[in-house]
Amino acid sequence: MSIISVKKKIGLPKYKQIIASIEEGILSGSLKKGDKLPSLNSLRDTHKLSRDTVLMAFNDLKTRGIIQSVVGKGYYIINDNIEVVQKVFLLFDELNSFKEDLYNSFISTLGYNIKVDIYFHHFNYEVFSKLINENIDNYNYYIIMPANFNNTNLILQKLPQDKVYILDQIHNDLVQYSAIYQNFEMDIINNLNKALHLIKNYKKLVLLFNDDKQPQGMLDGFRKFCSISGIKNEVINSIQDQIPEKGDIYVIPEDKDLLRIIKKIKETKLILSKDIGIISYNDTLLKEIVEGGITTISTDFNKMGKRLAKMLLNKEQLQIENTNTLILRNSL
Repeated sequence: MSIISVKKKIGLPKYKQIIASIEEGILSGSLKKGDKLPSLNSLRDTHKLSRDTVLMAFNDLKTRGIIQSVVGKGYYIINDNIEVVQKVFLLFDELNSFKEDLYNSFISTLGYNIKVDIYFHHFNYEVFSKLINENIDNYNYYIIMPANFNNTNLILQKLPQDKVYILDQIHNDLVQYSAIYQNFEMDIINNLNKALHLIKNYKKLVLLFNDDKQPQGMLDGFRKFCSISGIKNEVINSIQDQIPEKGDIYVIPEDKDLLRIIKKIKETKLILSKDIGIISYNDTLLKEIVEGGITTISTDFNKMGKRLAKMLLNKEQLQIENTNTLILRNSL
């Protein structure tokens, strides 16, 4: 007896009948992980269907992660959790404590019946491109953190535009996509202005900026702020050979570099806040505690994750700016 049942005039589209038959087979145990499904052509001929009807059913099950196609061999059951109704491709640049907060709030808001697969490109364009190309048509939605890559639209245009959401940075070539993002240029200008009365107590503002990892808007905003405010400034790309001097304020985006500069300050016998200042990016529990508290410019990553999930659930096509705030602590 065939595992696929397709009947006429029952009010349910035929492709949905194929889906229901496979789900029932999984629930009953007649279909298990690793089992091969009948071919597209055999189902077409047996039930007098169009090939597109069968393909529509298989693609639905494929994007939900229930079946997988193997080139030259056919379709196989790979997951017996039929409660999964949608599958999301989530591509981060890297994992850190605040991205983990974003991920956890995103997952908890989505609900149990949406499966999220997370990937990392580690600021490598080849990895970025490969991961997307290998997963075309495998997911219902694609959430992409594009980092500083150029021409990302050439890769993303292979995906359905209404299924793509840009996260964290939105470049000029990606303005056609829905997004939840940070405005790095205006955020650093606005928040440094809030701390201007403290910054003026020092001699020089130093930004540690890595072209590969940090958003260009951060650098542009830093330079605009310093120009308008008349603040002496410097941009460096590494902390390794840097010797902290009395009167400097460091703006440090990366947590590892924050620890390195604190170590160097101790080695040079300078006193944080009195002799030298620090402004870090992205607030964490560690920054509340270390050295009596580190001043941060930070967005709310929990809020970002929740809002992103609601965009998917409500099928919203929007661009939403997730604002940053200044948290003043003992390091200034």
